[in-house]
Amino acid sequence: QVQLVESGGGLVQAGGSLRLSCAASGLTFSNYAMGWFRQAPGQEREFVAVIRRRDGNTYYTDSVKGRFTISRDNAKNTVYVQMNSLKPEDTAVYYCAASSFYGSPSRKSEYQYWGQGTQVTVSS
Repeated sequence: QVQLVESGGGLVQAGGSLRLSCAASGLTFSNYAMGWFRQAPGQEREFVAVIRRRDGNTYYTDSVKGRFTISRDNAKNTVYVQMNSLKPEDTAVYYCAASSFYGSPSRKSEYQYWGQGTQVTVSS
């Protein structure tokens, strides 16, 4: 079966950096757009970034543009998000997800598979 396993979360001070990884198995990784979402306590799960399935183009929510970078390694079936200049408002559980949609899916309903999440906490 399909598994997405996130890693790399933790506690960091404001202004610091983290890199999250998501290792995928059980699917043809290159056929999927890969996205990152996050969910803060009491909040809805929100879109963060996506990297497209064919051309590798990327798309970000406005609040992380210029600070986060999503990338993928199809040989390793892994997607990453490099998070720099972290802010306390970035604190959330971060989820990776896989979508068979073309383009740059940004809605939860467009993703078929989800990881279990990894906690990111940014202290002020």
